[in-house]
Amino acid sequence: MAIITLTTDLGDKDIYQAALKGSILKILPAVNIVDITHSVAAFNIQQAGFILKNSFHYFPEETVHLIGIDTVYNDDTKFLAVKYKNHYFVGADNGIFSLIFDDEPDEIMEINILQDLKFLHFPLADIFVKAACHLAEGKPIEEIGVPVMGIERKTTLQPAIERNQIRGMVIYIDSFQNVITNVTKDFFNRIQEGRRFVLYFKRNETITHLSWHYNEVPEGEKLCLFGISDHLEIAINKGNAAGLLGLNLGDSVIIDFQ
Repeated sequence: MAIITLTTDLGDKDIYQAALKGSILKILPAVNIVDITHSVAAFNIQQAGFILKNSFHYFPEETVHLIGIDTVYNDDTKFLAVKYKNHYFVGADNGIFSLIFDDEPDEIMEINILQDLKFLHFPLADIFVKAACHLAEGKPIEEIGVPVMGIERKTTLQPAIERNQIRGMVIYIDSFQNVITNVTKDFFNRIQEGRRFVLYFKRNETITHLSWHYNEVPEGEKLCLFGISDHLEIAINKGNAAGLLGLNLGDSVIIDFQ
């Protein structure tokens, strides 16, 4: 069965999500629609990019991922259909693709599907839906656009190395208020080289041990671990780490190796 995933900032209070799903089902009544999330902060491509980067690979190959972040038409932004690692992505070329992909895409097409006049203010439910359904039916990506050479790039702050220290930052806070940093497991292991460490963050808090799971410490105690995204997380067992530890997006974390 064809799969189309949805990642948007549409929320769940208005008609927009229903209009999007209804438009898909009109074309492909039997398609499997999967909500990744509709709770991305408005126009926040960094947040959406992190979510999709760490979730799309759990889906079967040939899945179509429809991205509804900052999709209102303007003269400077292309609408693209992109093939990457045998998955398809449909979205606006506003930098979102560069936040999802580690490598160059296999194919990039600027969508040239004719806009329905009644959807001028909401191309997500028209152009994007038509492109996503076309791909979900197994039809060639070349039939819905013209090739382009590249995608819009957005830079993300990478952790820095200073002698025996990693300087990172908070890039995401999940629904459980776990605090996720930009320090990946591979990066950490490469710098650590088996040494002990001290993780420093706000309010002079420290952690000196990597946990394997959240329940490894008593309830209410803080911990750090590499979660499902393979990024270093700061958490509190059954607690609100972001709130209780005063951590916010953009805050610094420091890891000293000894």
